[in-house]
Amino acid sequence: MKVLVIQPKIGMGDMVIYLPYIHAISKKYQTAISILVKENSRATQLLAEDQHIKEILILDRTKNNSGIHDGLSGFFKLSKDLKLKEFDKVFIFNSSLRYLLISKIAGIKNISQYPLFRKKDNVVTSAKIFTENELGDIVSTQPELIISNDKVIKEKQKFSREFKHICLGISASGPTKRWDIKNFIKLCININARTPSKFYLAGGNNDKDLIDQFFNSELSNNCISFKDLKISETLPIIKNCNLYIGNDTGWLHISSALGIKCLALFMDSPVQSYGKYSKNIEVIVPEGETEETTTHDTLGADNISFEKVFNKSIKLLN
Repeated sequence: MKVLVIQPKIGMGDMVIYLPYIHAISKKYQTAISILVKENSRATQLLAEDQHIKEILILDRTKNNSGIHDGLSGFFKLSKDLKLKEFDKVFIFNSSLRYLLISKIAGIKNISQYPLFRKKDNVVTSAKIFTENELGDIVSTQPELIISNDKVIKEKQKFSREFKHICLGISASGPTKRWDIKNFIKLCININARTPSKFYLAGGNNDKDLIDQFFNSELSNNCISFKDLKISETLPIIKNCNLYIGNDTGWLHISSALGIKCLALFMDSPVQSYGKYSKNIEVIVPEGETEETTTHDTLGADNISFEKVFNKSIKLLN
């Protein structure tokens, strides 16, 4: 049986969060499956060694409707492309009528999809309930990124035992979701004074200014930047770290899926959706807020307690 999963959300974090359900579908049908995802999901790098994935198809849709799968012409192009694959079954992790019609025109006989026109809700809960109802099995929400043990061991040989190794999630999808970089630098100075540490700066070219501030600080000799590395190259590095500390960003979810303890700072995104699905994630929210009240438009970046972050970091490192 040829099985397709359509997961049209953007970003690495969502890609990781959907992994348990993709894996469950693959195991249920006892076959590697195809997935249709957006380029910025970074699926081609995150899932390069995942035996549950047969192929990764790129969904080219953009905010300005310039993608090859946008508009009416894009609708029929995607339908034609999928029809050539001759899929028997599709799971659509989306409630849009567009993907239902595309699947029908593509000749896919067996279609499972979220209820049409569903309003936004908890991304994890929706995916879990949908998958369990379709498969008839209980599915864990804990994701697992699969990388070869040889790569992990090879990277581990570069890690000095004289230091703790911390993946630092300084990046974010927007400024309101980012703890001030000066706070991160101060935090790392204090951690390093207590426990000698190496800090792996998880960010890309868009975070160059933030990364430069670290290298212009007294911590410069203790910093390693991910800026010029491929996502796939960072995975064995993160796997060998002792801890992730950082914002609610894709790097948080990658670290969690690699089995790393994570201290996540939530200040303007929903904790209940993105901070509670993994046993590896511990959360700090703004002063005066709770895990239930911290969501979109909380705007609490200035109210994250430095003392709480520092004390919890030391506790987790020990």
